[in-house]
Amino acid sequence: MRRKPFPWHITAFLAPAVLIYTTFMIYPMVASLDYSLYQTIEGGRQVFVGLGNYVKLLTDPLWSQPFWNAFWNNVIFFIIHMSLQNPVGLFLAVLLAANIRGAWIYRTIIFTPTILSVVLIGFAWKLILSPTWGIWFPLLDRLGLGDNEIAIALLGNEQSALITLSLISVWQNIGIPMMLFLAALIRIPNELIEAAQVDGASSWKIFWRIQFPLIIPTVGIVAILTFIGNFNAFDLIYATQGALAGPNYSTDIMGTFFFRTFFGFQLRPGDPNMGATVAGMMLVIILAGVLVYLYGWQRRMEEVQF
Repeated sequence: MRRKPFPWHITAFLAPAVLIYTTFMIYPMVASLDYSLYQTIEGGRQVFVGLGNYVKLLTDPLWSQPFWNAFWNNVIFFIIHMSLQNPVGLFLAVLLAANIRGAWIYRTIIFTPTILSVVLIGFAWKLILSPTWGIWFPLLDRLGLGDNEIAIALLGNEQSALITLSLISVWQNIGIPMMLFLAALIRIPNELIEAAQVDGASSWKIFWRIQFPLIIPTVGIVAILTFIGNFNAFDLIYATQGALAGPNYSTDIMGTFFFRTFFGFQLRPGDPNMGATVAGMMLVIILAGVLVYLYGWQRRMEEVQF
């Protein structure tokens, strides 16, 4: 039997992308993991300590307290996104998939914040919510809520700052799941929808019995992207609250904790080895979350096939 020639043309097309990805993604990640296994001593010499930095990060109160604070804040940040951003994005996608008049205008309006600079978004909302010159407090006064418990400096209160920033992030990024869900809904054959309508099915039954089961793979992809994106988040917190993630570290998440650890802050110098350790823990958390989800997804698919 004659052997097929090796597809050199495919290799040639893939080589630039693989080279760029390896140079800017794979190599830095491997180098960071390797760097986390060392400790810098006097004279700038690197000493191999194995997993000692990870043990210190999880057990030494100097490191473990801010680490777990950032971790649980990140969990809250993720839960708010999963419970608001994705369901609302799906709801908007269903509405836009119904061929309403001016759907392209609504798509553009909803998706526009996604393509804006995060620094611009953070600065704009910081101005809006400012107690000094923002419109938040005058708006509450006009609505008769000036003396209500919500009339507080939302970004300056420890109880409300993280929730407020999470909602701002949801508002900015809701266009991404909306467009992914919309693309999945558009691919559903119209014959299925029309047949259900002829049989007298309501809009809710059409969605729950036909549309939603067919877009479940997209729901899974969006969930994974949300998880990865939230545990890599940094820019919005930094743009609004700075590296210290105030007030009193109440908005500190893994990204800002890594930044302070690696580069230092105020009078505390940076520790690149511990910074690489924090980055390694972020990788472990993201990898563990994705693997758990994929395992649950595989089990569900096996049950459905059975």
